[in-house]
Amino acid sequence: MTKENLSAYTGVCVYAQQDGGVLKKVALELVSEGRKLADALGVGLCALLMGDQVAHLGDQLIGYGADKVFVVEDAGLKDYRTEPYCYGAEQAVNQIKPEILLLGATVLGRDLAPRLAVRLETGLTADCTELAIDEEQKILLQTRPAFGGNLYATITCKNHRPQMSTVRPGVMAATAKPGHTGVVEKLVVDFGGLAKSRTEIKNMVAKIRHTVALEDADIIVAGGRGVGSKEGFQVIYDAANALGGAPGASRAAVDAGWVDHDYQVGQTGKTVAPKIFISCGISGAIQHQAGMSKADTIIAINRDPDALIFKVADYGIVGDLHDVLPALTKELAAALDKKNN
Repeated sequence: MTKENLSAYTGVCVYAQQDGGVLKKVALELVSEGRKLADALGVGLCALLMGDQVAHLGDQLIGYGADKVFVVEDAGLKDYRTEPYCYGAEQAVNQIKPEILLLGATVLGRDLAPRLAVRLETGLTADCTELAIDEEQKILLQTRPAFGGNLYATITCKNHRPQMSTVRPGVMAATAKPGHTGVVEKLVVDFGGLAKSRTEIKNMVAKIRHTVALEDADIIVAGGRGVGSKEGFQVIYDAANALGGAPGASRAAVDAGWVDHDYQVGQTGKTVAPKIFISCGISGAIQHQAGMSKADTIIAINRDPDALIFKVADYGIVGDLHDVLPALTKELAAALDKKNN
């Protein structure tokens, strides 16, 4: 792009992911982070909201700092499918022309973002954990883990727009801005230009999950190789339920087939930031720490006194998790009940 072409792009835009008419938490996290970036650049912040009859969600996005919410609505967007969503997003972004475009590194975001980047002829930095503005060049600094989490790389996109990043859910704080005002505006996208989609959703099957989603939980009880077996994970589920939290797992437990990948915490799983993270039988490799180190309080239970997890834990207990966890859960549950009553 020429310098003149680059100057045609301005502002920060967040793709506000929703599911079934409910905003994903990562959308609010990105609006909050986008507000900081927009303020640093002295530009506006907008959100792109796509779906069927979702315009009512615009006020919630404005409440977290968006100046404008662009809405693309169509009956064909009721459920996510790659082709219509990518087509609609491409047309919308070409109308908005933001200098920065942020998406959540969710399953949907990881499907949509690279395809969208190709169509917009720009670069994409995936799975970012930190974003900032270079004060001199006024460009986006996109930081992500590299080499298995042992290093962090900061990437820039100087010659193409928009500068695109996907950001892991849970790494940015969602902060409401009471009294913030903005406008909701509908964008016109002609889906008649889209060739017939090659996919059709016949039926939606909801996966049975625990009451609290991993990314939204205030308390997470996570198990690793030390749990010992798939049956042994029942103690993790019991503790999570008793504490009103969510169960989690290390990659070793997932790879062993003891628990579904949806519960994996770490560089190749989910990034979480609960108030309490209870690590059970997890050694604490750097890749796992990348997903849980932002927890307010970390409690580690491990039979190995030299386990790496103890270096990041606020409280460490050396012992068998099958003996320690039920007793710890009983005491924590009683303390939480007393606090709430």
